[in-house]
Formats: sequence, structure tokens, C-alpha cells
Amino acid sequence: MNELVSVITPSYNSASFIEDSINSVIQQTYDNWELIIVDDASTDHSRDIIKRMAKKDKRILPIFLSNNSGSAIARNTAINNSQGRYIAFLDADDMWRREKLEKQIAFMRENNFAFSFTSYQPISEDRKKLYREIKAPKVIDYEGLLKNTIIGCLTVVIDTKKVNDIKMPNLRTSQDLALWLSIMKHGTRAYGFVENLAFYRVVKQSNTSNKLKVMLGVWKIYRDYENLNFIKSLWCFLNYGFNALKKRI
Repeated sequence: MNELVSVITPSYNSASFIEDSINSVIQQTYDNWELIIVDDASTDHSRDIIKRMAKKDKRILPIFLSNNSGSAIARNTAINNSQGRYIAFLDADDMWRREKLEKQIAFMRENNFAFSFTSYQPISEDRKKLYREIKAPKVIDYEGLLKNTIIGCLTVVIDTKKVNDIKMPNLRTSQDLALWLSIMKHGTRAYGFVENLAFYRVVKQSNTSNKLKVMLGVWKIYRDYENLNFIKSLWCFLNYGFNALKKRI
């Protein structure tokens, strides 16, 4: 039985890329999904594209926020309106391979996993490959994730029957890391499906393209959300920096 997958997509001024993202969901070989797109008060014509695509496929469920609130609130709004057993994440500038959901859901069901992620390929705005593929390790736990932010948000699927509280803290960057850590803190592990099933688009002027902002966000999570002492925070941060650099070599 193919159970419903809720795909969570925040959108803000994503007119250049969101149609690619939506089409990558429509083209999935696993067809029992709902795509909940929460537009975070875009000022470009993203909303027109979302409305047009929603008219073509009733599985696309748009929500339009009146005030810009950030991607955490947009994602949480989508999660709160989701109906699926499985929650999957896909940002408005990223894409999936056609077989992504089919292979990943089968992987989770066969192994009774609560939390999984996959390898992925970073690409440029014009879809050209950037550096090497990011390989998913077979498994990572809480302590491992503190030192290596290897989990790509666009690759994550979570089983809501095994993980109850799926909510991102209201941060402007690295809110996904904070959620993964909160899930894993009490013993849940994340299991990697090694095959590359997604494309992460590196967009200029995005939050994730601002490396200093991302690094400060990770440090804030160590200190303010995980309450790590300074020495452990520094040790994790140095490992995080080394592993982030290694991804791009």
C-alpha cells in the first residue's frame, strides 16, 4: 500500500525556479503525494506560477501568507496542514529525481526506519554540476550530526507514526539542522540511502549561499538550542567546518 507523502515546500520570490521544483514532484513514479506550497509573501510572480500549477494538478495545495515570516514558519504552516504519514521536504529552488519517493519510501518501509535522507548533487542556477556529489553516510546519530551537517533538507523523509513533534524553530538559517537534532537527541538515528536522488540548487543571494550567516546560525544552535558548553561547541564547530570544506573538494 502506497501511503500518502506530504511534500513541504516554502516559497519566497522563487519565480525563476519553482516550476522546475513542482514538475519534479509531479513526475514522481510514486504518485500518492500532496505538495503543500506555502508562499511567504513573495513580491515577484511566484504566486501566479503556483496558482497556475495548482490548477493543473489537484494534489498541489497552495497556501499564501500575507506577511513575510521566514522559511521556518512557512514550513511549519505546511506541516500543520499536511495529511500524509510521511513528511518530505523540498525547497522551491531544488529538484528531485523521478524515482526519489518510490525508492526512499521503500527503503524506509523495508527497514522500519523513522528518518531517512539521501545523497544529492549540488547544481548552479542553470543546472550545471557544482563540485562533487554529496554522499549520504549509511547512518548518523545525534553526536555525529553535531560535527557534520551532512543531511540535505531536500532529501529528508520522516515517518510521522514514529516521530511525533515535527516543528522547525523560528530561525532564519539552519532551522532544519535544529529540527534534525531535536528528533535525534533522544536516540532516533537518520539512515542514509546512498543513491543520489536530488539536486540542490545553489542560488546567489539566498540564505544558504551566505556562508558566514550559515556558520553563525550553526554556532547559535550549539550554544542557544543544544546548550553545549563553549569547549564542546568549539570542537563540534571545528569538525563541522572541516566536513563542510571536505564536501566541496
